[in-house]
Amino acid sequence: MNTILIKLFATALTLSQVTTRPDAVRTQFDAATDGPKVVQLLRDGCAHMRKAFDIEDINLDELISTAMEDPSAVAGASAPKILHGLDIGELNTSYRQFCKGENPANSPFDAKSVIEFYNKATENLPTAEALRDKALPGMTQILDGAGKPFAETFEANGRRLAVPIESVPSLVQKAFIAAEDKRFEGHRGIDERGVIRAFIGNLAAPGRPQGGSTITQQVVKNLSVGDDVTYERKIREMIVAARLERILTKPQILGLYLNGIYLGRGAYGIEMAARSYFGKSVGQLNLAEAALLAGMPKGPNFYSPDKYPDRARERRAYVLSRLKEEGAITEGQMAEAVKADLGLKPLDTTRRDSGFYVVDYLNREARTFASVDSLTAGSFTVRSTINAGLQRAVEGILQDGLANYERATGRQTWSGPELNLADAVRRLEAAASAPETSAQAAPTVTGPDPDPAPARKGKGKAAAKPAPKPAGPKPVWLRALESARPVLYDVRWPLAVVLETGRNGVKVGLPDGRVAALDPGIARNRLQQYDAVRVKLREGKGAPRAEIRVRPAVQGAALVLENRTGRILAMTGGFSYPLSQLNRVTQAVRQPGSTLKPLTYLAALNAGLQPNTLVMDSAVTLPPIGGVGDSWSPKNYDGGGSGATTLRRGLEFSKNLVTARLLQGGIAEKAPASLKRVCDIALEAQIYAECEPYYPFVLGAQPVRMLDLAGFYAAVANEGARPAPYVLESVERDGRPLYTRQSREPVRIGSADRVAFYQLKTMLQGVVQHGTAAALARNGAYIAGKTGTSENENDAWFAGLTNEISVVVWVGYDNADGTRRTLGRGQTGGHLAVPIAGQIFNAAWANGVAKTPLAGPSPEARPLIADIGGEHFRRGSDGRVAETQFRLVPRETVYAGRPDAEDGDLAGGAEDGADVAGDYYGNMTGERRPRPEPDLLDPFGERRPARSRRAQGDLDGYRPWPGTNRSPFGDEDYDTRPRRRDPDYLFGDEPRY
Repeated sequence: MNTILIKLFATALTLSQVTTRPDAVRTQFDAATDGPKVVQLLRDGCAHMRKAFDIEDINLDELISTAMEDPSAVAGASAPKILHGLDIGELNTSYRQFCKGENPANSPFDAKSVIEFYNKATENLPTAEALRDKALPGMTQILDGAGKPFAETFEANGRRLAVPIESVPSLVQKAFIAAEDKRFEGHRGIDERGVIRAFIGNLAAPGRPQGGSTITQQVVKNLSVGDDVTYERKIREMIVAARLERILTKPQILGLYLNGIYLGRGAYGIEMAARSYFGKSVGQLNLAEAALLAGMPKGPNFYSPDKYPDRARERRAYVLSRLKEEGAITEGQMAEAVKADLGLKPLDTTRRDSGFYVVDYLNREARTFASVDSLTAGSFTVRSTINAGLQRAVEGILQDGLANYERATGRQTWSGPELNLADAVRRLEAAASAPETSAQAAPTVTGPDPDPAPARKGKGKAAAKPAPKPAGPKPVWLRALESARPVLYDVRWPLAVVLETGRNGVKVGLPDGRVAALDPGIARNRLQQYDAVRVKLREGKGAPRAEIRVRPAVQGAALVLENRTGRILAMTGGFSYPLSQLNRVTQAVRQPGSTLKPLTYLAALNAGLQPNTLVMDSAVTLPPIGGVGDSWSPKNYDGGGSGATTLRRGLEFSKNLVTARLLQGGIAEKAPASLKRVCDIALEAQIYAECEPYYPFVLGAQPVRMLDLAGFYAAVANEGARPAPYVLESVERDGRPLYTRQSREPVRIGSADRVAFYQLKTMLQGVVQHGTAAALARNGAYIAGKTGTSENENDAWFAGLTNEISVVVWVGYDNADGTRRTLGRGQTGGHLAVPIAGQIFNAAWANGVAKTPLAGPSPEARPLIADIGGEHFRRGSDGRVAETQFRLVPRETVYAGRPDAEDGDLAGGAEDGADVAGDYYGNMTGERRPRPEPDLLDPFGERRPARSRRAQGDLDGYRPWPGTNRSPFGDEDYDTRPRRRDPDYLFGDEPRY
């Protein structure tokens, strides 16, 4: 039996059942015994079809006879006796057998073959109930902290906003019914007349096929069985459509249809289409707008009003005429709508390039708090805490900082262009030179795998071929660039296309149509014509110049947190979301290095030490905890020590030995007890869920999550009140709230009091003003913070705060493969993370965050603090300032090494800190020397001659980036004076390089 005839009979068997026995459609037959039953079903179906056509002006017998005698009459002059693979003679014999009741001896019908094909086509048929209950994928609109649109998230083919059918005006409903299925209200899922007319029309007139599907069938096709152009799909579609009509009302089916269809401009469903084309909701559409959209399902691209406005007007006029015929509108209404302008909202060609890590995190939070499986499972409205302008700025700042680090240190690698537009250019050139024959759209160019093969060398003349002359209003290369779909869709550097690579240098075309000279850098002699690469523009007099930008291998993350509320204002979890979806703010843990040291200093301050308490910056060995394991002997970053120094200086210059010595009596009597108190603060501050009891913990050896570290620094700004960081404010669906975050006050960290937190904040301000973060000294009145560098310079950190926000920045290489890669000698938190953080603070101030000098102590802490000589001292219960300067280091030890010191020349302290700095007398003549003005930062109570930073023995000299005297990060506020390297070596027996 002819294969096509088998498929036609199986389809006819389906049509016969759904039209004559819609309540008892069988999906499986026995090939051995059900042959007669199938023959009877086919005969009943044909009788039904003939009856249906009695009211139509179509004579099937005459059409068949004409085709038999003269095939060219129905299929063209050259038509043979076989049409579409069908023998007309067999088709006529089958028609006589099933529609005339004859029993021809030469019947081509084979019931067994038809049953086998039918049974296979109906295997695993989706149920109508599943379709009824299926949630349409939708587009979720995400609002920023100001309530303005920030992002959209949706699945492929799912950019829709579902609306109840009741909110769709009757006229809009009638327009779609008139255009797509005029007998919608009368049929039961299948319009047999439409099916037969489409079959005959397609048989007689090959070309653009007719549909014949009802609205119900289109619902089934779009949402269940797919749109394969096969007989199997048609069989499944008809059965499910007939069953769907039994369990849903007509309005419900129409609602599924109007919410499911694609209408162009990336819009699925009538609501999204109304917003995309006209900037209004479906309930606000006028007659002309409704008719235009109703004409789109037949061919959203072919009838696109953006590309082919004349076609769109013709199709709109057809829909209006159908509405007039159905009596839905008057002649005058039709005439007015036909003349109406298309009234389109400008096509938005911009693509979102920001906030992908944020949207991913919001999706996770919605699952947790709103019990939403996915934000793309429906149409939701999500309110976030994000500052949109700051978010975009933070992403760009981090990307520049990471790339500049690799470029300046010679660590760049070239892995080829992001994509090549040569094929797209050729297609556009061919289309421009050929007459239009159908709807033509600019080709979409997709890039290579995110980790492409090594760079390609330019070959022969192709590499030096000059750019083509413009074709039409835009150059072909620009049209190709505009239609490209880049891999790194969230990277801020413009995507440019290489136009020339000859002797005159490399020329690139920019997205605004200009041409610029390109400094190819690492890609020199590796670029081909029409390669698309990322560039950094250098505007100036004359033509613009561009420098190539290469995606780095190094990673980074940044977070901006509002101190009082915990609202996340900006967050970027990596260099580029399409390259790596790992959010290093919320999903990764890394060693924080010295950014964790403030915990130990906080414990010491809470134990009664003062910022001027002297601590020996010298070798120390702590015994094993509980007598188990090895003793611990940490080292400073530079390997040495500087003798007695104050608590403040120990933190400002990140002294590992000072931090370790605080465990020896500075917090508790014994080191293990001191460590426990530090751990208690860490646990209460929710930096960790569990504290590992080993000494290197105090130097940041235990990995931390950035989000949790930021919460602690916000607590420092709040004098111990830790906010709970969050980004999700609420989730709504159809105006109904699914989740609303309840306002929560920050939780006070009871392991340290307000005075200790305030003293710590002032010491962290000293880190910025003249310590390891002195690159930010210009804003030292506004910022406090701490640098951090983990062992072997694997991680570079800066955690900083203002009155309003906390900012945390991390730079490092991923170690998911089990290896740890160093950033390189000298690449510390002060060198890498601080400049990035500085630009983020500037961006925050430029995007609405207040810039205010760091606040003094709160009313609660103020009575317990004495300000003396610029330092802040804790008062005791009696109002006196506790004398702790020599608690850990005796006076005799301090002065023993002074060349002008004599035994007995030490005097005691005085009330309210007048002599807190200590005093001494004597000189070589034995005269009493006048008391110098106290300097509470100077352990010797006298002002010493200023020394250059490079001359201070406890610091390595800062080396500027190679070949430049300015910041590699382009920060205008960057201080170009020589800076210290960040002495944040973690721990161990040897200096780290």
